[in-house]
Amino acid sequence: MSKRSPQALATAVGEAMYADDPAVRDFMQIELLSCEPGRAVMRMTVRAPMLNGHKICHGGLIFTLADSTFAYACNSHNKVTVAAGASIEFLKPGHLGDVLTCEGVEQVLQGRHGIYDMKVTNQRGEVVAVFRGKSASIQGTVIPEEP
Repeated sequence: MSKRSPQALATAVGEAMYADDPAVRDFMQIELLSCEPGRAVMRMTVRAPMLNGHKICHGGLIFTLADSTFAYACNSHNKVTVAAGASIEFLKPGHLGDVLTCEGVEQVLQGRHGIYDMKVTNQRGEVVAVFRGKSASIQGTVIPEEP
């Protein structure tokens, strides 16, 4: 049996992670749009329970969207990978009903560490936030390796 292509592997990793991710899937209602080698795209609609006292999307929830996208992008190579650090810059508020899409792209992957950039945009293409994450791979694979 031949090994999967990097794209097929990333897709399978994304599907497996999403199936076992109730925080993202059920609680946050974040959709996984794609998982490719070193890249992921996720989407979330801003709902009433996500609003803070200023009637805008709570920054921690925008961070969660970006952090989740980061997780899918950095695990896409099928090596169990965790966050070693992250920062976010909020540029525009998210409002009730906004559809926020986050694209995460691998910038550098060297040894056990990677740097990934996330860009969160609204349905008008406006940049809501930018996030940079540093990853660290640990032992194990997300899904079993093929022989």
